[in-house]
Amino acid sequence: MARQPRSGAGRRGRPAPEPAEAAAERAARAQRLESDARPVGGVPGPGRWLVATYVPTALFSLKVSAATSAVGKTLLVPTMYAIKMALVDAAFRAGYREEDCARLLRALVDVDVRVAPSARAVVTHTFLKIRQEPKTPSRERPYISSIAYREVVHAAGEWRWAFDLASLTDEVAGWLVELLPHVNYVGRRGSFIQFVGLARQGTLSIAFTQPRAEAGFQVPSRWHVAPLDDFGPEASLDVLSSYAPATPRRDRHRRFVQTIIPLGLVNVGPGFSEYERAD
Repeated sequence: MARQPRSGAGRRGRPAPEPAEAAAERAARAQRLESDARPVGGVPGPGRWLVATYVPTALFSLKVSAATSAVGKTLLVPTMYAIKMALVDAAFRAGYREEDCARLLRALVDVDVRVAPSARAVVTHTFLKIRQEPKTPSRERPYISSIAYREVVHAAGEWRWAFDLASLTDEVAGWLVELLPHVNYVGRRGSFIQFVGLARQGTLSIAFTQPRAEAGFQVPSRWHVAPLDDFGPEASLDVLSSYAPATPRRDRHRRFVQTIIPLGLVNVGPGFSEYERAD
C-alpha cells in the first residue's frame, strides 16, 4: 500500500491543499488589495505584494541544506525561512514581547515570499585552513588543523523581497512594515544588508523567484533551480528557537521548495563563478 503524506504537508515538502474557506478568504482579500489604494501598514496601494528593497553591503553566504561542515556550497539568494527568521529576530531586537514574536512566526507560516536577486552575482570558491575537533579528542590535542571549502557571494545591485499581503491581517502587515527596516543581515552572521524602502505592487515580474510547482510559472532566459527552505505547517517558536529542546522535523516544521531563481551562469574562472539576471 502506498505511503500517505504526513498530516499537514504534501508530498516532497509541498504544502497541503488550503481549506476552501481559507482559500476563498485569501482570494477575496487579494482582490480587495488589487483595487484598494488605501494604505496597508502605512504603505499606499493598490497591490497585494509588499516589496522591501535592500542593498547587500557585505559578502553573502547561506549554505545549501545538504552541504556538510567541510564543504559549504552557498545559495545565491536568502531562503524564505531565512527571511522570516530574520523578521522574528528583528521583532525581539525591536522590543516585541515573546508572545507577540511567537504570533508573528505563526502568522508568517502561510505567507508567500519571493526574492528578486541582484542583476549580477559572483561566487568566490575558497579553501580555508580551519581548526576542528578530531574524531577522538584528547586533553593534549583538543583540536587539529584541517581545510574546508567555503563559498561567498558578491551581489552587485539591489535585492527585493516580496510578501503576499493577501495572507496577512492588517495588524501583522503593520508589523512587517515596522520590522523590515530593522533587518540588517540575513543568512550567516556578517552578511549585512541596508534597508532602502517599501512599496506595493500588483504583480511580480519574472525577475522574482518562483516555486517550480506553481501552475503557469514562467521560465526566464537565465535561471537555475535550488531547494529553498520555508516554514512548515507546524512551525512555532517553541520548536524553531535556537534555545528550544525540541528538534524541528522536515515537512512539519521546515519544508523545502524547488524554486526557480532568475540567475544564470555566464562565466567561470579559477576560483569564481559569475551569474547574471536577464531583465
